[in-house]
Amino acid sequence: MHTLTLLSFLFFTGLVALITWFITHRDDHRSTSGYFLAGRSLTFPLIAGSLLMTNLSTEQMVGLNGAAFTDGLSVMAWEVVAVIALVALALFFLPRFLRSGIATVPQLLRIRFDGTTQLICNIIFLIAYAVILLPIILYSGAVGLEGMLDLQGLTGIESSTVLLWSTVWIVGIIGSIYALFGGLRTVAVSDTLNGVGLLIGGFVIVYFGLQAISDGSGVLAGWETLKQSNPEKLNSIGGDDQQVPFATLFTGVFLINLFYWTTNQQIIQRTFAAKNLAEGQKGVLLTGLFKLLGPLYLVVPGIIAYQLYADEGIRADEAYGHLVFNVLPPYLTGFFAAVMVGAILSSFNSALNSTTTLFSLGLYKEVFNKTASEEQVVRAGKIFGWTLAVASMTIAPLLAGQESLFGYLQKMNAMYFIPILAVVLVGLLTKRVPAIAAKIALVAGCAIIGLVYFVPPFTRFLDIINDFHFVALVFLGLVIMMLLFGKLRPRQTAWVHEDSGQVDLTPWKGAIPAGIVLVVLVIAIYAAFAG
Repeated sequence: MHTLTLLSFLFFTGLVALITWFITHRDDHRSTSGYFLAGRSLTFPLIAGSLLMTNLSTEQMVGLNGAAFTDGLSVMAWEVVAVIALVALALFFLPRFLRSGIATVPQLLRIRFDGTTQLICNIIFLIAYAVILLPIILYSGAVGLEGMLDLQGLTGIESSTVLLWSTVWIVGIIGSIYALFGGLRTVAVSDTLNGVGLLIGGFVIVYFGLQAISDGSGVLAGWETLKQSNPEKLNSIGGDDQQVPFATLFTGVFLINLFYWTTNQQIIQRTFAAKNLAEGQKGVLLTGLFKLLGPLYLVVPGIIAYQLYADEGIRADEAYGHLVFNVLPPYLTGFFAAVMVGAILSSFNSALNSTTTLFSLGLYKEVFNKTASEEQVVRAGKIFGWTLAVASMTIAPLLAGQESLFGYLQKMNAMYFIPILAVVLVGLLTKRVPAIAAKIALVAGCAIIGLVYFVPPFTRFLDIINDFHFVALVFLGLVIMMLLFGKLRPRQTAWVHEDSGQVDLTPWKGAIPAGIVLVVLVIAIYAAFAG
C-alpha cells in the first residue's frame, strides 16, 4: 500500500514539474517585467488557475475543513463571501491597478501618496509574509501530508518533531526552486496544472467520504445520513459561539476577504500580469465561479470527518488528513497527496515570488541601489528569496500546537490587512487626502490591532466585542481619520490618476452581468442552507 501511494505521488509530482518546465523554460527570466510580471502575458485561464491555487493551499484544505469539523457549514463564509470581493476586484480595483501599470501594491501608494508611504507598506508586507504567511503555509502543508501519507509508517521516523522539520524543509526547498528560478509565469503554469488536479481530487474525497458514511449505499444516501445525524452542522448561519457569527459577514469577515482578494500582493500579482483588462476581468470572475464550489471540497469534508471520527478524539486540524488517508484507495491517495504538495508549493512559491518582488522593486531598487540594472534587481530578489525561505522553514515547525490553524491565520492577517485596505481604498476614492494621513493610518492601524490582540490589559476589549467587529471599527476609524486630514490639511493639488499606457484598458463586455450573477448566487447559497 505504501509503495503504491509513494509511486503515484512521485509520478504526478514529476509530471507537473516536467510539463511546467516544457512550457516555460524559454521564458524571459532576466528582466524585471519577465520575472516578476510574466511579461504581462497572462490570459484568463492562467489567471484563474493561479488565483485559485495560490489561495488553495493546505491552510485552506486543512484549516478550513478543520474549522468545519468544529463549527459546520457556517465557516463557508471564507469561500462564499470571497466571491463578492472578486466581483469588486474585477469591476473596481483591477481597472485602476492596470491603469497605473504597477507590479506591486506599494507602488500604487507611491503614485497616489509618496515614496515614504510606499516604503512603510513594503516593510509591513515583508514582515507579515516572512513571519505569518510563509511559515503557516509550510506548517499546515507538513501536517496535512503527515496525515495523508502516513509519513511515520512510510519513513519509519518515530519522532513527530523530526518528521515535521524534515517535511517542512523538503517542501520549502522544492517550492523555493520553483519560485526563485522560474519567475511568475512558471508559478502560474504549475498552479493551473495543480488546480485542475486539486478540483478533481477535492470532489473525489467528498464522493468517497459520503460513500463511507452510507456504507457503500451511494452518495445521496450518505448525504441524507449526514443531514439527519447532524442537521446543526449544515446551517449556513453561524451562531455567536462559533468562529464566524453571521453578523460578522457584514463587518470584519467581509473586510478581510476584500483585502485578501483585492489588495494582497501574493494574490493579485498575477492579475497585474494580465495581457489586458478584459483577460484580467474574465480570469477574476472565473475564479469567483470556482469559489462558489469551494464549500464542497473545503467545508463538506470536515463535516464528513466529524460524522465518521468525532468519537475518536482527533484534533480539528488533523481531521482532513485522517479522512483522506482512510477513505481513498492507495493509488488515489498518492495522486491527491501530489496535488496537495502542488497546492502547498503553489501558495509558498506565489508568496515567495511576491515577497521577492516587493523587496526587489520596493526596497532594493528604490532605497539600496537606485542605479541597479534589471539583472541586478532580479539577482538581488533571488538572494533575498533564498534567505527568506530558510527563515520561513525555521519558523514553521514552531507553530505546532495552535488550537485552530485557520482561526490563528485570520487573526494574524487582520493586523496588516485592515490598515493597508483602508489606505488603498481612501487613496483611490479621494483626490485631496495627503500622504501624512496614509502614513499614520498604516502605522497606527497595525499598532492598535496588535495591542488589542496580544497586549494585556488591552486584550480585555475583545471580551466585550467580537474580533471581526473590532477590526471593522478600526477600519472605520482609520478611514474617518484620513478623510478629516483631507478636509483640514488637504493636498495642495488634486491627485490625477494618469494612464501609464502599459495595458489595454478596454473592459470585457460581460463583466458587469457576470458580476451580478455571481452576487445573486452567493445570496441563493446562503438562503438554501439557512437553518
